[in-house]
Amino acid sequence: MSVSSTESISPPKSAATRAGHGARAVVHSIASKVLILALQASTGILTARMLLPWGRGELAAMILWPLFIASVTTLGVPSSLIYYLRFRPEDREELIANGFFMATILGMLATAVTVFLLPHWLHQYSPSTVHAAQWFLITVPLCSVTLVGRAVLEASHDFSGSNAIQIITPLATLIGLLCFVVVHHLTPLTAAIAYIAASGPAFWYMATRLRRASAKVAPARMAVVKQILSYGIRSYGIDVLGTLTLQVDQVLVVGMLSPSAMGSYVVVLSLSRMLNLFQNSVVMVLFPKAAGRSADEVIAMTGDAVRVSGLVTAACGIFVCLAGPLLLRLLYGREYVEAAGVLRILVLEVVLSGAVFILAQPFMALDRPGVVTILQAVGLSFSIPMMLLLIPRYGIYGAAVSLLTSTIARLIFVYVGFRWFLKTKPPSLVPEGADIRLLWSMVSGWRMERAA
Repeated sequence: MSVSSTESISPPKSAATRAGHGARAVVHSIASKVLILALQASTGILTARMLLPWGRGELAAMILWPLFIASVTTLGVPSSLIYYLRFRPEDREELIANGFFMATILGMLATAVTVFLLPHWLHQYSPSTVHAAQWFLITVPLCSVTLVGRAVLEASHDFSGSNAIQIITPLATLIGLLCFVVVHHLTPLTAAIAYIAASGPAFWYMATRLRRASAKVAPARMAVVKQILSYGIRSYGIDVLGTLTLQVDQVLVVGMLSPSAMGSYVVVLSLSRMLNLFQNSVVMVLFPKAAGRSADEVIAMTGDAVRVSGLVTAACGIFVCLAGPLLLRLLYGREYVEAAGVLRILVLEVVLSGAVFILAQPFMALDRPGVVTILQAVGLSFSIPMMLLLIPRYGIYGAAVSLLTSTIARLIFVYVGFRWFLKTKPPSLVPEGADIRLLWSMVSGWRMERAA
């Protein structure tokens, strides 16, 4: 599916048509996410088994920063582009050009600042590990631009292109790791090189996909920059808080505990995050589909999404909690089994945090991104002080409990925000018979498409 420069907002559709189109997009996204998870699991298992907890922790210390820094320094540009490309398709070329320009500048500035700060945070690691982490920061602008490119594709409903970018990264990483295994030279440093170098092919594919779709590129203009920032600054908090929610625990653990503890935490965290499959697929489709629609349609779409995705995620979560020790032993090695209790806490956190992000989408689609920024900030403010208090005392268990507490607070605040700020009844979170039928229709539709 290519990006159309003449795409406009489609007229309102019936509930059945809306659900059908949205469900197909989600199913396609889920299929891609399954492949992504398989590739990520392969790289995670390979590095965990061959590097062991200490080496896996050193690897995490080197590769954590490029995508993290790029994500927290977007100034809301990706979300703003999704919003304005839906409402102002006639300004497509100018919006895209200015979005890429801003992402590049922000990425370069963020790199310069982080290079000087990183040694102070990674004081528990060897100088060689710190220096490598600093060198790898040169890919921050690349990651920043790729995030914007994915937003452009998703705004044009080119979800297959966005998914392909996410597939290329772990695929290239796995190929690089296997090459080092073949030559018997897989170390934390060479593994980090494989991870970091994978951003190159993803960037190249994104640029090629957009270049084919855009007939021309407009010059950067300050007026358009201000327009992008007008929405971006209000939604920026959501981007930052979303990134912090997913990675602040790793950032704090890597600076406060040993590489071995970091390695164990990264392994159980990655296993729990596999449950984000369904909810991440829903979020990817929901905001672009909901932008430009009426409030009633947006709330209805959100209700369907949060109930169906929550049902599937919770069912998978119960299985992971019960089989946690066995999964850790079989997939990653017996060295990680002691962290099974942390895994169970993180599984519950994943189920709830997925619901939070889905419930945040109506605020984005209805031009109230600042509300979610405030609400999420209040919830996240619970986690950082708790982590600073609990991690030194309870290690990785303290990090997991802090994350869960923060997520519960954010869920309450966002849910109450529907009545306070949108003046509407929040969608029900309790699955109903219609949700089971919708889920079955999605599975049936996917089977028929595969058979065809």
